[in-house]
Amino acid sequence: MEIEVIQRSVQGTGASRRLRRSGRVPGILYGAGKDALSIELDHNDLYHKLRQEAFHSSVLTIKMAGEEQPALLRDVQMHPFKQIVLHVDFLRVDATRKIHMKVPFHFINGEISPGVKLSGANISHILNEVEVLCLPGDLPEFIEVDLKNLTIGHSLHLADISAPAGLEFAALVKGENPAVAAAVLPRAARAEEDAPAVAVADVPAANQKVPAAAEPAKDAGKK
Repeated sequence: MEIEVIQRSVQGTGASRRLRRSGRVPGILYGAGKDALSIELDHNDLYHKLRQEAFHSSVLTIKMAGEEQPALLRDVQMHPFKQIVLHVDFLRVDATRKIHMKVPFHFINGEISPGVKLSGANISHILNEVEVLCLPGDLPEFIEVDLKNLTIGHSLHLADISAPAGLEFAALVKGENPAVAAAVLPRAARAEEDAPAVAVADVPAANQKVPAAAEPAKDAGKK
């Protein structure tokens, strides 16, 4: 994905405020052993790109003064209650050095899994994104998670997912193996299963009289 920026010469709070009023967004481009540059870009173009999932998890092409630089979106500051982008940070990337990024999961085939089709389970997405380590050229927009074999009461863990070529899951590198998705019964179904059974013998039949407690004989104690 490409985004056009220009170098920003005037800095400071007042200059940034005037920039925003003119429909521009202040930002910064840094990293890869080069000097940080103050930049500005079109607000509407940036706002619509931010609504695309790939813009947050892909290597972007920053176009400035006829040159192109690969970079990652690192930080976005939004207005507390208005749909206004206040500031944006981009990190230059080196094609020869691994990057640490979060990539979203895309879940497929949950509706045909045994847990759903045979047991009426719900699929719980425990993780919706994952931290990865890879070269910039190997960074995917998303990672597909196939749930077709997920059964009731079982979980799919990170080690069960095939990582794309050239990519490592940061958690596995650290020796962790978190659950990603699980097939669980709905709460109502669990409550029904856990309810204690009532023995038929303990329930009086309709119109059946319950015998009263025995009373002491009237002549008891008389001689």
